[in-house]
Amino acid sequence: MTDAAELLARTKELLAAHSPASTDRTDFLKARFDAGLAWVHYPKGLGGLGAPRTLQAVVDAELTAAGAPDNDPRRIGIGLGMAAPTILKYGSDELKQRFLRPLWVGEEVWCQLFSEPGAGSDLAALGTRAVRDGDDWIVNGQKVWTSSAHVARWAILIARTDPDLPKHRGITYFICDMSDPGVEVRPLRQITGEAEFNEVFLTDVRIPDAHRLGEIGEGWKVAQTTLMNERVSIGGSRIPREGGMIGPIAQTWRERPELRTHDLHQRLLTLWVDAEVARLAGERLRQQLAAGQPGPEGSGMKLAFARLNQEISGLEVELRGEEGLLYDDWTMRRPELVDFTGRDAGYRYLRSKGNSIEGGTSEVLLNIVAERVLGLPSEPRNDKDVAWKDLAR
Repeated sequence: MTDAAELLARTKELLAAHSPASTDRTDFLKARFDAGLAWVHYPKGLGGLGAPRTLQAVVDAELTAAGAPDNDPRRIGIGLGMAAPTILKYGSDELKQRFLRPLWVGEEVWCQLFSEPGAGSDLAALGTRAVRDGDDWIVNGQKVWTSSAHVARWAILIARTDPDLPKHRGITYFICDMSDPGVEVRPLRQITGEAEFNEVFLTDVRIPDAHRLGEIGEGWKVAQTTLMNERVSIGGSRIPREGGMIGPIAQTWRERPELRTHDLHQRLLTLWVDAEVARLAGERLRQQLAAGQPGPEGSGMKLAFARLNQEISGLEVELRGEEGLLYDDWTMRRPELVDFTGRDAGYRYLRSKGNSIEGGTSEVLLNIVAERVLGLPSEPRNDKDVAWKDLAR
């Protein structure tokens, strides 16, 4: 078993052979991946060493101290947090070798083709069709709310392959080439003025069967791996104390004493404590991940993330008074990364409204926590055994 001392030694060897000061950024990241120091818990040859996940911090701390570049995780978060663990678990050896290195290095950006206009919270009701044609699948349909589709090279996609089966059982999971001529990406302008989201139209898109993840008809099972990892990556990401949404308002409170009132003080203290509890709970969740796959606890973390962001950003606008109603720039733009806390207070307030929708709506996540964490009875579902083609739409 690789231990902390060995990882530290390997990291020092990497830095000695590829000095961050003189090595091209991409070349350094490739060398780090090849040395097994990208994600140490992954298998050898795939950017890891089969080491405990918790030891990644040893590598990261040493590289940060040496001024080594990171792989810009905010820009490639969907690939890192969702596509990679799904490919690792369900992909063939050829797919792992083909996709994991350029994904981690950041040479190829990924997006997620899951939600549809008629299948958001009820994702299993999706209607995008994939029909077998020899060694390929031909896909037709529409996806929506696709972050980073305008810059993505690849996508993880779920499509219906058997409409005669109940909705959860007739779905298959694929890797889709976003450069295929049948893929059309259109921007969706949001309340912030930006269009980080997109709608994607798929017209006779041809996907090789070799790009299928999991067995035919088991796409829902594969998608659960993706969704559980997504919620952990959104709600359980590692941040320092006063990181995230609580940071800007805490800074404003310290720098602008003329804005303070007793009521605002009490409310800010409550939210500061809640944010710190959530941060520590996220750390515990990451430690639990070292023992296996993410579970439904990630849904609870994502719930807390959405609630806190909306309450904190609302308090920040109130704290700033008239200033909080200002907005810096409503220019239409298509950012390459999602930044929940960037720009000004008005942006943070508006952008946080999407936190309770993206990555699973809060209502759906409450059901998951109730049923899978608390063990409460499931809600009645009359459509579980009905063929998808016979469902009312």
